Amino acid sequence: MIERVEYRGWKNNLRISNSGFELIVTLDVGPRVIAYRKLGGFNVMKNYDEMMGGTGEPEWQIRGGHRFWLAPEDLTRTYYPDNFPVSSVELTPFSARFVPPPERQYGIQKEMELTLSETGSKVEVKLTVTNIGNEQTELAPWGPTVMAAGGIEIIPLPPKFNHPGHPSKAKSPADFAPTMKFIPWQYFDFTDSRWYFGSRYIFLRQDRTKGPTKLGLGHPVPWVAYWNQGTLFVKRFQHIEGANYPDLGTSYQTFSNEDMLEMETVGVLTTLWPSQQATLTETWELFTDVPEIRTEEDADKILRPLLG
Repeated sequence: MIERVEYRGWKNNLRISNSGFELIVTLDVGPRVIAYRKLGGFNVMKNYDEMMGGTGEPEWQIRGGHRFWLAPEDLTRTYYPDNFPVSSVELTPFSARFVPPPERQYGIQKEMELTLSETGSKVEVKLTVTNIGNEQTELAPWGPTVMAAGGIEIIPLPPKFNHPGHPSKAKSPADFAPTMKFIPWQYFDFTDSRWYFGSRYIFLRQDRTKGPTKLGLGHPVPWVAYWNQGTLFVKRFQHIEGANYPDLGTSYQTFSNEDMLEMETVGVLTTLWPSQQATLTETWELFTDVPEIRTEEDADKILRPLLG
């Protein structure tokens, strides 16, 4: 079912639902996916109460939920204020394609397409940017999802292998090669108690008493998860080995402060000529009534079977 609904002060929003789950997407601003939940259940996405229902603000508003950004991060194009009504919406039975007003000063047109499965919680998210200007431009599509406070993020690590000990015992040069990129931001601190670095997973706990922290990964294991109040949100994405990603090679970034935790997929850094496009695709899934995941053993026992 796809219908127009009111949501937290906005008169115009699109609700995409099946028999068990729903998405709510703003039309008066954005588009932003402002809610994703089991029917009648917990919204895994952060909503900034003071920004709900607002429109036409001169400066960019975080608001919460899922948004479409462009990397690398700067103070102009990235923070373009998407505070105006969506220009058009194209509907099919379980999907919608949202087209906001063009960002003409940067020669950019964004589109967000969402497809909810007929049953279950699975959502395909497709972010497409087109160069509508007269000159080439370099960018990467970027999909930050702002998660509600109070949860814990689970980031899987690549498999571990023993050092071969001697070149004669190595099967290939890969036996001596690194397996991922690990890029801390300038306000990241290894002594920060929110972080736990295990042998199979990294955990980041959202803490309402602590400010910004951020880490980027060249992430070859193409999923991440966030547990909060018995609901597990899983985001799946693609990592292309050897591709040129922004921010020293990060295909996934995560940020947290006292308000929320952000799960950010990043596309390949691309030079677009006029009329060319770049696309970032990811998939979401929700699992409900999930026991709390605190340890690596919990993740192995609880999370891995859910992922299949």
